[in-house]
Amino acid sequence: MPRFMIERNFAEQLEMTAQGAEGVRQINDEEGVKWLFSFLSADKRKTYCLYEAPNVDAILSAARRLSLPADVVVEVSDLRPEMFS
Repeated sequence: MPRFMIERNFAEQLEMTAQGAEGVRQINDEEGVKWLFSFLSADKRKTYCLYEAPNVDAILSAARRLSLPADVVVEVSDLRPEMFS
């Protein structure tokens, strides 16, 4: 399945809870997308999230339903140091 990196910019500092994460997973499941992991910026106002999804539209649909920003969505592939050993 294709992978996508999503940049999200938040007006306020992000505070994620277990309940909030479960809500994200539930809607993502309904849209056919899988949240793999995220990086949170030092100021807690930006995330970079890695997702598996059939296409960009599924990611954007889930983001709309969750009222989450999806400012930049880019399809990505793996590139790791051990690939060149």
